[in-house]
Amino acid sequence: MHCCTVGAVAEEMLSMIKADRQMVMAGSLLHDIGRSVDNGMMHALIGSQIINGMGYPEELADIVKKHIGAGLDDDDIKEMGLPPGDYIPRTVEEKIVAHADNLVSDNRVVGHSHSADKLRNKGAFRGADRMDALHWELSKLYGMDLDVIPDIIGEYPKLRWIED
Repeated sequence: MHCCTVGAVAEEMLSMIKADRQMVMAGSLLHDIGRSVDNGMMHALIGSQIINGMGYPEELADIVKKHIGAGLDDDDIKEMGLPPGDYIPRTVEEKIVAHADNLVSDNRVVGHSHSADKLRNKGAFRGADRMDALHWELSKLYGMDLDVIPDIIGEYPKLRWIED
């Protein structure tokens, strides 16, 4: 349900932001595939490896790898024991999936401060600041504050591809 809810949020973002819809929706639905192996921070890297192993495009593997928060900087990577690499979302598709995930808590659509405040409470100030910056970057592309999304699609949106 979480991945489908992330897909619903991403779909709403796509209504106003130009991006590769197929790649964003696939990334939304597959972003947590690595949780089938690991529920920690390694799930994104493992998920990207699963996607690569299945022969899907590298762009999709990158969406999965870079979806945590608003990305991980070199200090985060070292602190978390991840192998060196680029974990910052750079394409609009990577950014939409990462932030759609930030706007979903379990299967509930929330405002961005919900996730940013969780990071701040854990002392992850750099990550929270990156999340705020990503929120406002995508809000500008969307044409309004993305925190309106729960009002537009609901906190528990109808997932038409499941419920139809």
